[in-house]
Amino acid sequence: MPWDRNQMAARAAEELEDGMYVNLGIGIPTLVANYVGDKDITLQSENGMLGMGPFPYEGEEDPDLINAGKQTITELNRTSYFDSATSFGMIRGGKIAAAILGAMEVAENGDLANWMIPGKLIKGMGGAMDLVAGVEKVVVVMDHTNKAGDAKLLKACTLPLTGTGVVDRIITDLGVFDVVEGGLKIVETAPEVTEDEVRAKTEATIV
Repeated sequence: MPWDRNQMAARAAEELEDGMYVNLGIGIPTLVANYVGDKDITLQSENGMLGMGPFPYEGEEDPDLINAGKQTITELNRTSYFDSATSFGMIRGGKIAAAILGAMEVAENGDLANWMIPGKLIKGMGGAMDLVAGVEKVVVVMDHTNKAGDAKLLKACTLPLTGTGVVDRIITDLGVFDVVEGGLKIVETAPEVTEDEVRAKTEATIV
């Protein structure tokens, strides 16, 4: 049985270790904040916030307190605020240990496409290109296939790239995959999901 969005986020949270500074991208990755639990993790948002808490309960939202995806979030007793230039200084300076990002496509060599679809209106490039170049570990969380059922784990990306050879681990609704020499390695599958099903829905080489 494939994982849902919350189960994917919870699995991504297992990648985090005490003491880490972590950036969460837009989409499913934002849900990871709800599953950090007792781990001593500091979440960073590129719009200028260090120490993000989980999403607020209904009625407790503060419209001035948002993440990079413009969703309302909560602060912690250690939260700090700063301008965008300082935020990207942290990212480009290698101070962020990991980024958990969404994607439209990932290639078997770790290439990532997650910022635009040609011909579609976009608000801007965002911080993904800086993140994949500046952090130690890049974890992608995304659906295994698109709405048409086409594979999103490909031999080569067809969309404009965010970064080349930058992805370390991929978590989809079907399982967890590592980028290794020659293709993708299955680390684990979601409950009742078979390796045959994974292979059938994956264009990338499974090694």
